[in-house]
Amino acid sequence: MEPPAGPARIPLSARVAAEFIGTAALVAVVVGSGIQATELSNDVGVQLLANALATVFGLGVLIALFGPVSGAHFNPVVTLAEWWTQRRAGREGVTTRELPAYLAAQFTGAVGGAILADAMFDLPLVEWSAKDRDAGHLLLAEVVATAGLIMLIFGLARTARLHFAPVAVASYIGAAYWFTSSTSFANPAVTVGRAFSDTFAGIAPGSVPGFIAAQLVGAVVGLGLVAVVFVRTRKAAV
Repeated sequence: MEPPAGPARIPLSARVAAEFIGTAALVAVVVGSGIQATELSNDVGVQLLANALATVFGLGVLIALFGPVSGAHFNPVVTLAEWWTQRRAGREGVTTRELPAYLAAQFTGAVGGAILADAMFDLPLVEWSAKDRDAGHLLLAEVVATAGLIMLIFGLARTARLHFAPVAVASYIGAAYWFTSSTSFANPAVTVGRAFSDTFAGIAPGSVPGFIAAQLVGAVVGLGLVAVVFVRTRKAAV
């Protein structure tokens, strides 16, 4: 007698579509709310607050909506971390064959989201940001922000509490807007997308490589912290 089949995996095409749409929507929220904030207020603190609140609400909704389909990564470092940890553990996750499709969807979605935000506010569809963000303290902030994000996501996964992800991840990003000097990009795809818009949320193309390198370092640090703090336990022998 054959063992019962496990639940069928959602087709890769649907998962990739969810990552593309979700990442595009996330960047549209980040960039669009930044544009709206600068149009409604001249106070930088109010602008950042409006941008952060819109991102918190938007990200929470997107994770809740697309999480059951693709895992709602919207972030290459999250995808790479899942691929690495699941591969080492021999469990099902994003496979090596699927990895390029996820990453391509996230990066192209981020660019599309920035262009969409510019279009909605009648700005040039592509206008490279002039906002330099290459100081050392900003790169350190990106390491911290990304490490915290990875520790949160994979800590929730190890403790079987991923159902809290929409609220927990959105809340963390909202807090990190304020406690990090970089305002917590913590996402290579979003970083690339934000370079396409010379607005409040933008980043100069020349600053992008440093931010991405810092985010990758942060992902490694975050996974290391997960391994130290969330130790897997084994059942005692009877």
